[in-house]
Amino acid sequence: MPFKFYTAVLGLCAGLFISGAQAQVVPLDRVAAIVDNDVVMLSQVQQRMDNVRRQAAEQGSPMPPDDVLQQQVLDRLILESIQLQMGDRAGIRIDDNTLNQTMQQLAQRNNVSLEEFRAALEQDGISYTEAREQIRREMIINRVRQRRVAERIQVSDQEVRNFLNSELGRSELAEEFRLAMIILPLGEYASREEEARVTALADELYNELQAGADFAGLALSRSGGDTALEGGELGWRKAAQLPGPFARAISDLDVGEVTRPLRSPSGVHILKLLEQRGGDGQLIDEYQVRHILIRPSEIRSEAETAQLIQRLYERIENGESFANLARSFSEDPGSALSGGSMGWTTADSVVPEFAEVMTTLPQGQVSRPIETQYGWHILEVTDQRRVDMTEEMREQQATNLLQNRKFDEELQSWLLEIREDAFIEIKI
Repeated sequence: MPFKFYTAVLGLCAGLFISGAQAQVVPLDRVAAIVDNDVVMLSQVQQRMDNVRRQAAEQGSPMPPDDVLQQQVLDRLILESIQLQMGDRAGIRIDDNTLNQTMQQLAQRNNVSLEEFRAALEQDGISYTEAREQIRREMIINRVRQRRVAERIQVSDQEVRNFLNSELGRSELAEEFRLAMIILPLGEYASREEEARVTALADELYNELQAGADFAGLALSRSGGDTALEGGELGWRKAAQLPGPFARAISDLDVGEVTRPLRSPSGVHILKLLEQRGGDGQLIDEYQVRHILIRPSEIRSEAETAQLIQRLYERIENGESFANLARSFSEDPGSALSGGSMGWTTADSVVPEFAEVMTTLPQGQVSRPIETQYGWHILEVTDQRRVDMTEEMREQQATNLLQNRKFDEELQSWLLEIREDAFIEIKI
């Protein structure tokens, strides 16, 4: 099954064991580790080990000895406990509505309904309720990491320049093409008659496409490629990943156009350029946006934060100055002093939830409060423009790549630090 979750069960289990004429209470669970103000139970360790064994068996992966697996699982549960306690102290909460939306999204990603998702979990021997609570814990841990690790990362201008000038940087930021392909199989040593027949068929398909025929439909019905059922969709490819003749042919296309038939050792191909990104001459939409950010904290819970942002929204709706409220309340130090102004902003420079509202909000209208990993926002788009952002985009992409790389490195250092700072007593 494609749905796998490692679940932890908190609590104590006890059973009765009858020996002779006397009943004796024998505990079936015990503390595996004390972690600051929390405990990890042996039942949690055993259940997590069972989940790992089940997943490994389904994937055909070898398992380490039980004592090694137990230590790895216990280490993971200890780190989870530390982070969950940090989240609790910081007032990080995942409400039921947010959790329900996340479960719905997980089901959609697997192309099933929520009920089918629940049934698949149960078939794997995983309680939907336990899976749901494990997702809640993972979301809390992710928010803790975003707040505590991201703030430790800095990417300098010099690092960005060095990356852009490196071979790796040029490769990572090279132009990419989203392609679809129709292939008519034709062996390298096919007869002249067969080659003429397939070439004529390819020309016929090309003419149909030029006349407006649906590419995906023709791929489904006529292509001999292994992506025919997906309408010939190939996904994103860099030019360097394509055969030379293919790369040269698509470089002359505008989005939506198709190549003339192209011969390769495996057949005759027609490619369609669906999308294009990277490279030179990139036009992009920019939004002049301002926002008010309110964050949960150790002295203000998630619920209190949501209430405060709602009150600020109502004050703006009643005519109070957005800029004045941003200066007084916003907890984004980079924009608060300027009345919440973030300057000109692109969709890929902000988190998806913020970008979705920013790109769809009518100009001059104030959004209702939205929640992201950084807290609660109210935003307003005051202007919009389309500009050539080739160089700026390359720098932003390089910055994002370097930040992601540093995040992974910094996360490991941070996990070591929080474990060293915690009180941990192993009981097994």
